[in-house]
Amino acid sequence: MITHKMKILYHHRIASKDGQYVHIEELITALKALGHEIIMAEPEATEQKGFGASSNSVKLMRTLLPGFLHEFIEFSYALFDFAKLVPLILKHKPDVIYERYNLFFPSGIWAKKLFKLPLLLEVNAPLFEERKKHDGIQLDWLAKWSETYVWKQADHVLPVTRVLAEKIIAAGVPEHRITIIPNGINQQRFGRAIDSTDVIERYQLKNKLVLGFTGFVRDWHRLDKVVQAIADNQGRNWHLLLVGDGPARDAIEQQAASLGISDRVSITGIVDRDEVARYVAVFDIALQPDVVAYASPLKLFEYMVLGKAIIAPDRANIREILTHRSDALLFNPNEEQAFTEQLRELCFDENLRQRLGLAAAQTLDEKKLYWQENAKRIGNLIGPLAASKSH
Repeated sequence: MITHKMKILYHHRIASKDGQYVHIEELITALKALGHEIIMAEPEATEQKGFGASSNSVKLMRTLLPGFLHEFIEFSYALFDFAKLVPLILKHKPDVIYERYNLFFPSGIWAKKLFKLPLLLEVNAPLFEERKKHDGIQLDWLAKWSETYVWKQADHVLPVTRVLAEKIIAAGVPEHRITIIPNGINQQRFGRAIDSTDVIERYQLKNKLVLGFTGFVRDWHRLDKVVQAIADNQGRNWHLLLVGDGPARDAIEQQAASLGISDRVSITGIVDRDEVARYVAVFDIALQPDVVAYASPLKLFEYMVLGKAIIAPDRANIREILTHRSDALLFNPNEEQAFTEQLRELCFDENLRQRLGLAAAQTLDEKKLYWQENAKRIGNLIGPLAASKSH
C-alpha cells in the first residue's frame, strides 16, 4: 500500500456509459483501493445511466444544429464546467486534478492555473484528428487550439499507446512529461471461476468452434470476413458469437441470412459488464479484426486474461502488447486475404490455439496490464507533482 494518500479531483466530460466509462470506473476503483480519496467532477446524468447508454441530448444537438453552432456550444460548456470546478476545489482542496482529455474542454487547465494545482491528463485519442476525419470539424482553429493548449499546459500527459505519445510529442509536449499507460484489466472481475453453462445452452454452442468478438461492432471491424469464412466452410462447426451491438449488426445478420448460415451467427446485444467474462470464456478464437491505429482496445485485455487465442491486425499499437506467433496471430491489414488465411489456420490448429492463449495470459501478467498497476503508476506520478506545486 502507498504511504502518501492523495485527494484527487477526477475530471471528465463523458456523458455515455460505454467503454470509455469502463476505463473511468475501473481506474477510480483501483485508485480508491490504494487509499486515495476521489472527488468526481462529471456530468450529473452519467451515474444514473445503465451500461451501453449514451447521451441523447448530445446526439440531438449534433443532429439538429449546424456543426459550427454545436461546436461553439460544446466549447461554451467549458465555462459552465469551470464554474462547477471552482466551488468543488474550494470545498475539497484536492492535491491534484486527474483529467480525461476531451476536445473543446480547457476548463480543467483554467482551474489548475487559478488554484496552482498539478494536472495529469489522460489521453485516449487525438480527438481533433478523429473528429475531423469522421464527423467533420467546422471550427478548426478553436478545436485545434483547445487540443494543443490542454496537452501543452498539463503537468503530465498519459497517452494509452506509444503511437499516441508520438502525436502528443509532435504537438510540442516534451517527452519527459509523458508516460504511456495502456488500458488494463480487473483481475477480480475476470479472475474468478467462470460458469458459462447458460451461455452455451442459450446459443447452442456445445461442440462448436466459437469465433468471438466483444464490443460495439462497426463496419470497419470487417466481421463480414468472418461470416464469409464460416459460409465457405459449411461442413465445419464454426460459430460466430458477437457479444455486443452496433451499427454493423444489421449488415452482419443480413449477410448471414443471404448465405444461409443465420443459425451459425449469434448476436447477444449489449451485455452488462459483469457478465462479459462468462461470454468470452466460451470463445475458442478471440477476434480483433481491426483497430484504430492509436487505440488501446479494452477487449484485447479481456481476451488475454482469459487465455484466448487472439487474431489481430499487425499494427504498431497492437505490437506494443502482442507478438506475432508468440502470443497471437497478427495479420497484414493491407492484404485482403490475410485475415481469412490466418483465421483458417487458427480454426484448423487446436494446438496453436492453446499455445497462443496460454502465452497471451502470460504476457498480460509479465507486462502487468492491470488497472491496479495503472493506479500505482499514477500514484507514483502524483506524489512528486503535488510536492513540487506545494513549495
